[in-house]
Amino acid sequence: YYAYLDSQQLLQTYIQLLTTEKVLNAASEKLGYPVYAGQASAQQVPDTQFVRLTVTNTDPQRAADIANVLVMVLIDQNEELQAVRYLTSEQNLQSQIDQVQSQITTMQTQINDISEATVQDQLVQVKAQIEPLQTQVTTLETEIADLQKNRYPTEEENAQLAEKEATLAQVKPILTLYQQLYTNLVVLGQPVDTGTNTSTRLQQLQTTLSLYQGIYVNLLNSLENVRFARVQNTPNVVQVEPAVASTSPISPRPFQSTALAAAVGLMLAAGIAFLIEYLDDTLKTMEDIERVMQLPVVGYIAEIQYESGSDESLYVTRQPRSPVSEAFRLLRTNLEFAGVDRPIRRLLVTSAGPGEGKTTIAVNLAAIMAQGGKRVVLVDADLRRPKIHRFLGLSNKVGLSDLFRGVVAVRMVSQQVQDVETVSVLTSGSLPPNPTELLASVRMEQILQEAEQDADIVIIDSPPSLVADVQVLAGKVDGVILIIHPGHTQEDASLATLEMLNRAGARTLGVVLNRIPRGRSDYYGGYRHYSPYYSGYHYYHSMDGQDLKPSRMRRLFGKLSPFNHNGHKKVEAGVVEENVIEKP
Repeated sequence: YYAYLDSQQLLQTYIQLLTTEKVLNAASEKLGYPVYAGQASAQQVPDTQFVRLTVTNTDPQRAADIANVLVMVLIDQNEELQAVRYLTSEQNLQSQIDQVQSQITTMQTQINDISEATVQDQLVQVKAQIEPLQTQVTTLETEIADLQKNRYPTEEENAQLAEKEATLAQVKPILTLYQQLYTNLVVLGQPVDTGTNTSTRLQQLQTTLSLYQGIYVNLLNSLENVRFARVQNTPNVVQVEPAVASTSPISPRPFQSTALAAAVGLMLAAGIAFLIEYLDDTLKTMEDIERVMQLPVVGYIAEIQYESGSDESLYVTRQPRSPVSEAFRLLRTNLEFAGVDRPIRRLLVTSAGPGEGKTTIAVNLAAIMAQGGKRVVLVDADLRRPKIHRFLGLSNKVGLSDLFRGVVAVRMVSQQVQDVETVSVLTSGSLPPNPTELLASVRMEQILQEAEQDADIVIIDSPPSLVADVQVLAGKVDGVILIIHPGHTQEDASLATLEMLNRAGARTLGVVLNRIPRGRSDYYGGYRHYSPYYSGYHYYHSMDGQDLKPSRMRRLFGKLSPFNHNGHKKVEAGVVEENVIEKP
């Protein structure tokens, strides 16, 4: 395992060396033109000890030349780096060999000139050799002990340990020989028998000479061992395959770049779409409303498309046979079912925020109820931003606010709607400074009671639930319908509105999805959910009566999708799906 780690570290070292300034500068000098770090990149071939070197250049031949020269420079640099590791040991051994060789020459001279003074000189020289050797042995033993304490040594530490142990093994025998030599010289310097003094000295000098020669041989062997270790431990870096000039450029590749950009764009678009969907907290489908608000959806009103240049007006009277008119009739029917046990004489139309289309719902609902034979009073209780008078083209000089200032009958200030005779409209009148106090007064209750005397149902258009007016009005009516714009009304705002209505003791009949896009069958399919009779009716047709058939792609997705137009899972063949509106 450690050998594998060492080889991996060595490979990473070579990869880094290939892009160092020293190697790049040496390659630039050999090539005669500059080589930059960004041109070369190296990486390991998986599951091998090979390194792949890649060089980019506008000239393919130059790229090949740079790659080949970089490998040559790396080989030279590697040999230099490895040689430095053993350079100190070789120099020390060579120095000792030179000294021993000098000692041998001196001993040979002393043998010829047996002199006591020469022996003393040799003794001094041997002692001078023993002291540094003893210091070197002590130092090596200390360094070896420190390196052996590391449980997980690196490759460099292992090499240092081996080198120091080898040096210690070489130095110790030399120190022992020097010590023996020192002993002989000391004995030689002591007084001896005068009869055999010359022969004894000669014999001792020859013995000393033999010891020096042994030291010389050991030093030569040690030097050879160090050189052999240097050669053996030097990693071999060879060029397996020379670089050749490429025949095709690696860039630009327009088709590959276009495909990659398209894939990245597609993933980015999908990620953005997912993020938008994740962060979107608006109510979109009937299932969302039933899950979040626990209320039924009593109406599905599509986006009303007015002709260019025309103002807002009663759509159900201008287009009585349109799908939107049929949707308002369905809403009327659902409200009638909701009032079977508890008749609805006062109906409040509100929403969580502005721009939901509550005025459009209130006006067209009043007209469609009038077409059903009911007398309707439409009250604009939005005393902040009234819109009914502009919607129907009526005057707003006198209205609801004027009834609070004097005893005036409701029928005196109400106005009739053209083409719908049984609808009376009570506009807002001049805007008061305190609308909430007026709507909460006893006089407001008297006005509603008076309006009920001349109508079967009173429909009240209120401001959004952002103001307290809605809470005041909710306690004075028999039922409330909440208008929600799919994809725009937020869950928190809807829940806050519902909670406010519950605190006021209001009877919330349900939710009306308004301004549903006509091209979204998953929304508009809710109409078929409540009315099986009209399930085959073509909803998506133009003003001139021509049907707009769904595209082939939409029909294909409809067949492949596991959900039907209502957003529910498709039932199995032979099973009839029935939808019944439960009476309250």
